Amino acid sequence: MADEMVQRAQRFINTTYNNGATLGISKLDENGQTGWPVMYALTRALQYEMGITALSNSFGPTTLGKLGELYGKLDETTIPSANFCRIIQSALYCKGYDGGEIDGQYNDRVKDAVVKLHQNMGVSGVYPGSSLWPKVVKGLFNMDAYVTVNNGSDTIRSIQQWLNGKYILRKDFYVIPCDGHHSRDVAKSMLFAIQYELGMADGVANGVFGPGTQSGLKSHTVSLGSTGVWAQLFTAAMILNKRNVAFGSFTSAVQSGVETFQSFSKLPVTGKGDFQTWASLLVSYGDQSRKGTACDGVTMITPARAQALKDAGYKYIGRYLFNPSTTDLPEKQIQPGELATIKEYGLSCFPIFQTWSRSADYFSPSQGAADAFRAIEWAKYHGFKPGTIIYFAVDYDAMDGEVTDYVIPHFRGVMRTIGENSSYGVGVYGPRNVCQRVADAGYAATSFVSDMSSGFSGNLGYPLPTNWAFDQISTIKVGSGAGLIEIDNNIVSGRDFGQSDFDAGADLGGLDTRLDEAAYRSLMLQDVKAYLESIGVPETGGDGWTDKDWATLGGISTTEAFNEVVGADWLFTSLARTLRMRKALIQAPVLWELRKLNPLDFASDAAVKAGQLDDCSTGWGQIFAATAIKARNYCIGEGIINGEGLDYNSKTDLRTVWDKLHNDEEYNVRTVAYVLLWNSELLGIDRPDLSGDIHVTEAVLAQYNGTGPDAEQYGRELMGLYNVLEQYNALSRA
Repeated sequence: MADEMVQRAQRFINTTYNNGATLGISKLDENGQTGWPVMYALTRALQYEMGITALSNSFGPTTLGKLGELYGKLDETTIPSANFCRIIQSALYCKGYDGGEIDGQYNDRVKDAVVKLHQNMGVSGVYPGSSLWPKVVKGLFNMDAYVTVNNGSDTIRSIQQWLNGKYILRKDFYVIPCDGHHSRDVAKSMLFAIQYELGMADGVANGVFGPGTQSGLKSHTVSLGSTGVWAQLFTAAMILNKRNVAFGSFTSAVQSGVETFQSFSKLPVTGKGDFQTWASLLVSYGDQSRKGTACDGVTMITPARAQALKDAGYKYIGRYLFNPSTTDLPEKQIQPGELATIKEYGLSCFPIFQTWSRSADYFSPSQGAADAFRAIEWAKYHGFKPGTIIYFAVDYDAMDGEVTDYVIPHFRGVMRTIGENSSYGVGVYGPRNVCQRVADAGYAATSFVSDMSSGFSGNLGYPLPTNWAFDQISTIKVGSGAGLIEIDNNIVSGRDFGQSDFDAGADLGGLDTRLDEAAYRSLMLQDVKAYLESIGVPETGGDGWTDKDWATLGGISTTEAFNEVVGADWLFTSLARTLRMRKALIQAPVLWELRKLNPLDFASDAAVKAGQLDDCSTGWGQIFAATAIKARNYCIGEGIINGEGLDYNSKTDLRTVWDKLHNDEEYNVRTVAYVLLWNSELLGIDRPDLSGDIHVTEAVLAQYNGTGPDAEQYGRELMGLYNVLEQYNALSRA
């Protein structure tokens, strides 16, 4: 929503600093909306007016120091110029305060706004009146809010104001937001406050949970009846960890809240604010001297190492299902015989799945599905039993927006695939915010929390996830000699104990692999085109339509259809491997139906959307919703996939499934595979398998188009296409 005065502020910057390119001030969009570009421009303008030559977006020590050196404080007697004042007025408007008319006058309206700003920041007791002190100016030139926003907590806001008011005169303490939300800045300010109360001098206090801070806290246990600043700091820390207690003295209600927190965090339940409780409230890893009973690592568990871990009190071991690298960390993946050793020594294993997962662009719904298919396969290969929770990794500091846009859609893909194609459960490994948000979305049963990364924004200011199973807090070494092993030490909640018994393991031999595109893609396309042309299907057009007509009516070329299929090679490969059938069998009808799309198909789709038809064939595989329901019901009944059966006579179920078939290519392609399996049941023949039996293959392909002479011809034509595709799939898997 545009604000007229913010727009005037933007216009002021653009017109006054029209040589902004030389100053590094980009021309602002005069849209009336505040944001970092506006704040950066105002910061640079302020620096320019103070004579600073190396301008920066950052309101850093140089800018702060220069303000104090030149003016001490800003008011109508010290502001050096009208433009300097206009910058201050503009900044006030960008923060939601009345900055006057942006006329260069530090008038009563500006003064009233400054008084209000001081009150909102909680510093009016330290900075009475309407003068702007340097640290307040620094707080004015950023995007922090000083009023409760986005359903923030008024109690947290009061703590933020209390911290500002109490410690703002300390050298390295700056105004923190007063928005009602815990954050990185608030977490650091709490550590500064504790260090100041421990007597650390300016320059020594650094906001880091180091040895001096830890040592000091060990002599500041608070308990029932404690009052004063230490009780205030402790109750503040409880509230910032979403514990429902009152800020202030250590009352019986606080004691009860502490006992609940300690029990949840698997701390000794003392009801006191002892060192371990302080540590768990202040930093994600808490007291790193705590000894867990779970661990994870990238080293094979040999008999000697298993004995060392057992002797050290460890019971549960996290190991990786798969290692995409053949050279890095050669023992990262579970090794042959390793799970047998874990079982023999009375230990349990919880599996972790990770490939790259270290940046936002890795995560997507299709990548989630691909990861889940691969995790299922490797879990079965190693012999993990149904019910095992697999922890999918988010191994980087995902910003909250990235969690929304990338990570949660990724886990939606994971959950759908695990849920439909296996009896395994989904867990998430990552920072606290990632774990909690994925759990809240319903896409993870338990969390494995990467709390060692205490500097991650997803750990700073976030409490331990409600569904945490393993809490990774330190890296240590256990054992000696042949038993020496480095592990990550984890606290256990009891929500997951891993697996202590394992199946024999599945054979992965003979399964299809991804197409070797560098070697075979162009050759495969040439042969597909040549085959289709040989049966009367040219590159474009056909069936009586000219190329121009065909393209206008929505038809696509052989090359375009081929590119779609190869672009989804991960999906065709994953389905073929999971269902233990040949990939070409799923590819052939999809490629054919994409190429043969015609105007009647689009007309039928439009009729269903308009409510004029209940059903029609749709999507990549041109499947009727009723057919999809019957095929999926069959596969559910046979234990091939999981799910709830639907009613093909129900208009509601038909439309739900039709919409999925029409809008979701992945759902459509999955259903193609299930229809082919169902076709074998209809025909009373063996299911398609890895043998690629020619009679079974041609029969189920023909049944894809119904019965009778036309279906038989369809089967013969698709059998030829199958053979072309299978030739290159075979070369790739060889």
